[in-house]
Amino acid sequence: MLVVLLVIAVVLAVLAGVHWYVWRRLVRDTTVPGSAVRRVGTVAVVLLPLLSVGALVSGRAGAPFWLEQVLAWPGYLWLAVLLYLTLALVVAEGVRPVLRRVLARRDDTRSALGPAAAADAVAGGTGVTDMAASARPSTGGAGERAPAAAGESVDSSGGIAVAVDGGPDADAPRSDAAAGVAAGAGSGGAADVREDARPELSRRLFVARVAGGAAAAVAAGTVGYGTYGVLRGPRVKRVTVPLAKLPRGAHGYRIAVVSDIHLGPILGRAHTQRIVDTINATQPDLVAVVGDLVDGSVADLGRAAEPLAQLRARHGSYFVTGNHEYFSGADAWVDHVRELGLTPLRNDRVEIAGFDLAGVDDVAGESEGQGPDFDRALGDRDRTRASVLLAHQPIVIDDAVRHGVDLQLSGHTHGGQLWPGNFVAELANPTVAGLERYGDTQLYVSRGAGAWGPPVRVGAPSDITVVELASRQA
Repeated sequence: MLVVLLVIAVVLAVLAGVHWYVWRRLVRDTTVPGSAVRRVGTVAVVLLPLLSVGALVSGRAGAPFWLEQVLAWPGYLWLAVLLYLTLALVVAEGVRPVLRRVLARRDDTRSALGPAAAADAVAGGTGVTDMAASARPSTGGAGERAPAAAGESVDSSGGIAVAVDGGPDADAPRSDAAAGVAAGAGSGGAADVREDARPELSRRLFVARVAGGAAAAVAAGTVGYGTYGVLRGPRVKRVTVPLAKLPRGAHGYRIAVVSDIHLGPILGRAHTQRIVDTINATQPDLVAVVGDLVDGSVADLGRAAEPLAQLRARHGSYFVTGNHEYFSGADAWVDHVRELGLTPLRNDRVEIAGFDLAGVDDVAGESEGQGPDFDRALGDRDRTRASVLLAHQPIVIDDAVRHGVDLQLSGHTHGGQLWPGNFVAELANPTVAGLERYGDTQLYVSRGAGAWGPPVRVGAPSDITVVELASRQA
């Protein structure tokens, strides 16, 4: 229990640090202290993570399903936006000083050309930095002052409020240079400080806004495209797997593999219908639903799963549990999919034309006294026959090898779902996506047809895979 609490504390500390960093770069550095924009940005950075936590815990806490749906969209989407916003801002850290140096060099060039040339450059539309460079104080009387540079505001007394990038000084009182301007100071020292400071402050504000805006655009575009990829439905992949023991008569046998549909507060009945229509269009010989069908109870999601009754395959549709079924009432869901016409394989097998099809419960079922039982599913079979195993998690591949399985079909990994999540998934799974060989056993891992948490996929498109078995005797 102490370890769990420690992990939770570390996760919360990391999230707090990341949100502070995002607020600093995206809100504080780009806005004027006390402005409405800063207040709105600050409230958003506080409220959005609370919605995310609510989305994550509401289902486990037994909250009403309508509340889960209300929290899910903003809460989960913010997690995806936060990931890519943070990555983009980190990349921008290397660009910011380079851009400031380039702008400073251009400002110095404008100053060297003289006031007339600088004015001509501004008139020619050379940009915000030229405006900052040309905003020099007049050399007339002490009562004259230069116009405010970009990012500054003039108060009623003629003073200048400046937003400073990169530190707590952004919220501090006006600098000595600004105070000198407000008092109409005509001394050479104050004028020099004013002339040196104001263009630098304008450059910092300009660079902060460019970097923050670019990072926000990249994050929004990435998440938007990834969301579209999930909501449009999975695409069909086709993979040919040769099996040495497969008889010639079963050559070309097609299994439609679908995993990780994840029906829940975001993905509902329309999502299921898209998947069913896509599978039926491939005209498979058999359909294998390889776990993680749902994120919720039969009472809340039973209707969303009903289109599964429309699945059409010559030798039927089969189902094995995933870890999320055990968060949602596995026994109830097994009964429900059976009512919809699917055949659950719970540590069991059936003989299909030319091979044995076996299925095992997910390892998460061990906490309920269930879990995979390979001896029961495969122990007494004829090993001269080819065998195909349905198992949600790829990590049971070693048991499959020991029991002489020819092909294991799995899901669970989502292919990482959100890049660079694939690198994390590689640490916990022998195969993240695709077909690989382990001894005499081949393992195929689908990226899945849905998404968990954020309805977003980046670098790991959803799929339904048609696995075509090939006989080496053919």
